[in-house]
Amino acid sequence: MADLTKLRGVKVMVIDDSNTIRRSAEIFLVQAGCQVVLAEDGFDALAKIADHQPQVIFCDIMMPRLDGYQTCSLIKKNARFKGTPVIMLSSKDGLFDRARGRMVGSDQYLTKPFTKDSLLQTVASFALPAETASNP
Repeated sequence: MADLTKLRGVKVMVIDDSNTIRRSAEIFLVQAGCQVVLAEDGFDALAKIADHQPQVIFCDIMMPRLDGYQTCSLIKKNARFKGTPVIMLSSKDGLFDRARGRMVGSDQYLTKPFTKDSLLQTVASFALPAETASNP
């Protein structure tokens, strides 16, 4: 298991149209001491990202209006957020989905349903403690 003390204060955004997935991720992340920002689709996420400036973003692939690939691409095209890790979430674990995620700039791929350990280990692998994160 990852060292959860380094997760304290890390700001994580979870973008998913499933209320169940958003709430599960929120519970796991808050228990680990993370700050959590929830978005129910790509448009909601894009409206919130500048205000909240998450350090790690989880993005569902299959969403209405603006799918995860489009959302990830728009985040990565923004100079301010191109370095922010985006982890794609999907119930499909196919090679094509992973490759397409990489093409739009995603940093990792997490299959749903995820476990608490897999979610927290993923955050830990990308997150810097809040006090050492540099603010440009």
